Amino acid sequence: MRDLRERLKKQGIHTLLVQFTDLHGAARGKFVPLAHLDDVLTDGAGFAGSAVWGGALPRTGQRARYHARGQATSILALPWLPGVARIVADGFVANEPFDADPRQALRRALAPLAAQGWHLRVGLEPEFFLLRREGELLVPADAHERLDKPSYDLKTLPRQAGYLHELREALERCGVDVLQLEHAGGPGQYQIDFGPVDALACADQFMLFKQAAHAIAQQHGMLFSLMPKPFAEQPGSDMHVHVSLREGEGVDAVSLFTPHLPDGAVDRGRPLSLMGRHFVGGMLAHSAALCALAAPTVNSYKRLGPTTYGAGDAPKFIAHGLDNRTALVRTLHGLFEWRLPDASANPYLMLAGLVAAGLDGLERRLDPGPDVDLDLLDAPPQVISELALRAVPHSLAQALDALEADEILVKALSPALVHEFVRIKREEWAEYTRHVSAWELERYADAF
Repeated sequence: MRDLRERLKKQGIHTLLVQFTDLHGAARGKFVPLAHLDDVLTDGAGFAGSAVWGGALPRTGQRARYHARGQATSILALPWLPGVARIVADGFVANEPFDADPRQALRRALAPLAAQGWHLRVGLEPEFFLLRREGELLVPADAHERLDKPSYDLKTLPRQAGYLHELREALERCGVDVLQLEHAGGPGQYQIDFGPVDALACADQFMLFKQAAHAIAQQHGMLFSLMPKPFAEQPGSDMHVHVSLREGEGVDAVSLFTPHLPDGAVDRGRPLSLMGRHFVGGMLAHSAALCALAAPTVNSYKRLGPTTYGAGDAPKFIAHGLDNRTALVRTLHGLFEWRLPDASANPYLMLAGLVAAGLDGLERRLDPGPDVDLDLLDAPPQVISELALRAVPHSLAQALDALEADEILVKALSPALVHEFVRIKREEWAEYTRHVSAWELERYADAF
């Protein structure tokens, strides 16, 4: 530890940002002087347990203290905070891994894969908005955006080149593989794609991305937003999740989702191996419950569901299809793209749920059913009925009901975590249902 501390000191690091993630998916933590690195790596930085949102810890007693125990391999100097290095922490209470800690939940979910020598590889494609305040309103940061369909537009994209390049450079200096950046489907909306890494590292990188994106946006006088659907008439922010499963390490790793012929040659005629299909089958079987983790806010359901307005191709029905961007799971060769999540999802809980659902599919050899090759966003109700497709939940309340009833996911995530997650999300739903909106006042104030 002394050698590590000296190396960091020589790099100009004087402070550690000890960071953990709460149930909502927000980064939390504190500054700790580098001199106390040993404490962070052993006991962990201490926090008042009752102040940790979603922890349900008491104010007194042995379990009143939350310890964020840093992982030495996660230490990264932050380019946007000179002299500061982030260290990712796992949650501990009473010197035991904390059941309701999201990162610990993902560790538990991945353990059965590791026992088989398997590694889940995940690449994220989050969309986000760059906004600015105009009086009481939030509007796109680029005041000159006028296009009805700005996807991939090369007139507006360069106007945010300064921010986008600074964000990319900061992430690359932290070892993150940024594949591409682009203008997405709404004014002020952009997308960044990350190269695939192991699932735990993927979640850690997403939290790093959020911290960098917020900080650099503030420096540019903008507001970075992962709100799923900030504008009713515009697309929501998706977060597509590319998933593959491998066995072994390095160049010797074998893709378990790649289909093969009897002679061992790669089968180019099918997208997924039987193992891959069973994994997808598990995800489809648990999709309603997964929705609570992948689309965890009231606003998420303005993006999902049959009454959604505005452009966008968020899935409405639980189905899979070869290169079908309207299906909940888009299958590709040797991997699949999960299109349910939005950018507000807690990455640890989202991936823990994905793993638990996929493992259930493998254990029970679940068949995902036939590929769906039609456009599900334009398909008439009669066709949907003939295909016997289930709709995704239409509200956060429906998704929470499904999660509570899903014994497989509850066990994988831990009953304590699910209980607390559902509790704080039902409070969010109740607060939303009590709120009287401007639309309601305009429509009903003098209507009767």
